[in-house]
Amino acid sequence: MRNLTNKIFLPALLLTCSGPLLAQYTFFTPKEAFAIEVSLPNSAEKRLPMYRNAITSLHVQGDLVLGGTTAKAGLSPYLFVASISKKSLLTTKDLQEVIPGQKGIATGFFKGTGNQLYAGTLAQVNNNQQPGHLLQINVGNEGTIEAKDLGVPVAGESIFTLLSNKQGTELFGISYPTGRFFTYNIATKKTQVFDEVAPKEKDLKDYHDFAVGPEVYLCKALIQDNAGIVYGSMAGNRMFAFDPAKKSFSFLENPLPAVWGREVLGQVEAWAKAPDGKLYGGNAGDGQLFVLDPTTKKIKNLGKPMMMPRLQALVFGRDGILYGLAGGALGYSHLFYYDEKGAGFVDLGNPEFTMVAPGIEQGIMWRGFQLSTLAASADGKYMVMGENEALSQLMIFPVGQ
Repeated sequence: MRNLTNKIFLPALLLTCSGPLLAQYTFFTPKEAFAIEVSLPNSAEKRLPMYRNAITSLHVQGDLVLGGTTAKAGLSPYLFVASISKKSLLTTKDLQEVIPGQKGIATGFFKGTGNQLYAGTLAQVNNNQQPGHLLQINVGNEGTIEAKDLGVPVAGESIFTLLSNKQGTELFGISYPTGRFFTYNIATKKTQVFDEVAPKEKDLKDYHDFAVGPEVYLCKALIQDNAGIVYGSMAGNRMFAFDPAKKSFSFLENPLPAVWGREVLGQVEAWAKAPDGKLYGGNAGDGQLFVLDPTTKKIKNLGKPMMMPRLQALVFGRDGILYGLAGGALGYSHLFYYDEKGAGFVDLGNPEFTMVAPGIEQGIMWRGFQLSTLAASADGKYMVMGENEALSQLMIFPVGQ
């Protein structure tokens, strides 16, 4: 029997104690939306175990959803595949079987040539035996998972951020914890490491004063424009551009948008490229959406979708509208969209979808309070969200409702 007490008690208490909150606490429940149960402790069904299932990477390949998780300290994460049409979990793979000593897969998945996908791992803290590794993943038509260890691109370090070029021939990444930029040629397996965007000693002192670690100030997302230039953030609220052809860096004049006095917390957490080639990004420190014009290299602040930090995911749907996940712990994640030609920011609130699985054939309403990952199907019809909790599920809704 499912126990949702922990997920609903606090909101219920708040609503009971404060009448005005009732109007502000909104649930998003569109038609044809549903949740897929992929996590459950002590179940006879094929499920991810508790505390090893926080969904931190997603990719949609046809009807199949590939996910990567992050585990609690001392535990191993998983790869898994679920079917949208069957609304069920198909396959799980314990990463311990491929690369021992890893904590999570938080880079996302990126396409190579053919059906190959690539991701990077974060090693367990204080793990002297094993740094983070590059993974090559193939998902079969029936949801089978083949995972291959490609080794360690930056000696002694994990992989915090990853991106593939549009040809699927080269990978770009940020190492953890030093924040070094690297390139990886998939055909030759050659790696080049650069120090230009790594935090300097003065930057590290500023972050020490704020009592934050590398996960707060390292570039968490990279993007490539139509001309092939790669963009990311660096310490001091600055933006860099990397030219893969010249192997050279340049630095944008405009800083990331930030609240005065909090510039040190500037970090690009998510990117999405619009059909017109403009690059939309989210600043984690203050949860602000911005747009970067690759032609002029100018940044425009578009504002905040909600009054919380974090902007964890951005994806364009087939309706041409930008969807995103804002906020997070200690509060709740909110799903929003941004329509430049229409309503602007629209806060859709917390998703609440019906979940049907063995033992709950009648269905239950599952609420997504901590959502950190968002991916669109190739045809743009569906948006897939992943929870980042001790007991995480997939939540799926059709675009345009």
